[in-house]
Amino acid sequence: GFSVSCSLNPSKQGTEKALTRLQEEFPDLHIVAISGNYCTDKKPAAINWIEGRGKSVVCEAIIPQNVVKEVLKSTTEAMIEVNVNKNLIGSAMAGSIGGYNAHAANIVTAMYIACGQDAAQNITSSNCITLMEFTGPTKEDLYISCTMPSIEIGTVGGGTNLLPQQACLQMLGVQGASADNPGENARQLAKIVCATVMAGELSLMAALAEGHLVKSHMIHNRSKINLQDLQGTGTKKAV
Repeated sequence: GFSVSCSLNPSKQGTEKALTRLQEEFPDLHIVAISGNYCTDKKPAAINWIEGRGKSVVCEAIIPQNVVKEVLKSTTEAMIEVNVNKNLIGSAMAGSIGGYNAHAANIVTAMYIACGQDAAQNITSSNCITLMEFTGPTKEDLYISCTMPSIEIGTVGGGTNLLPQQACLQMLGVQGASADNPGENARQLAKIVCATVMAGELSLMAALAEGHLVKSHMIHNRSKINLQDLQGTGTKKAV
C-alpha cells in the first residue's frame, strides 16, 4: 500500500480476505477488529520511530561558515549549542518520541495539505531527529542532518486526485505514478519533504540562536496585516 499510494485500504482488503479464509479453517476464530493499533497509524508510537513506516529518509548538508554568518545571521557554534540543548536534551527531558527537532511538523503538515496527503498522518510522518556538528578543514562550517524514519506519503489516490494538489505535485515533478520506475515518485516526494524540513530547521534554529524569533513573528505576522486591512469592517457590538 506504500509503494506509490499511501492508502491503507489495499492492505485492509488483503487482511480481510486472509481473515475470511482463516475463519473457514477455524470456525471458532473471533475477529475483534481488522486493525489492532500495532501499526500504529496517526498516533505517536515508538515502533514507528524504531522500525520505520512508509518511507525512511536521511537528508544532510554542509553550510559554509560564511553562509551561516551572512545568510542565517548566526554562528556555527551558537546553532550547535541550541540544537544540543533544545532538540536533543530538551526533547529527552520531555520524554519525546521522535520529536528531536525544532518544528518538522509545521513543514510536513503544510506540504501534506498542498500535495494531497492525509494531513492527520503528520503525527507519524513528523518523526525527525535533527543533528548539527562542526565540519570543514577548520571545523567552522556547519554539518546538519535530518533523519525521518516514518514518512507516510504517496502520489496517487486520495487527495492527490484533486486538481490544486495535482498542480503542486506536477510542480515538484512527482505527480502520479512513474512509468519507468514504480514507486519512484513517492520516494522522491518523501525526499523533498525531508529536505524542506531541514531547510525549516536551519531557519528556525538560527532565529532561536540569535533571539530573532519573536521579532520576526511580529514583522511577518499575517494576522497583523489582516487586522490592519480589516480595520473598521468588523461586526459592531450589540448595544
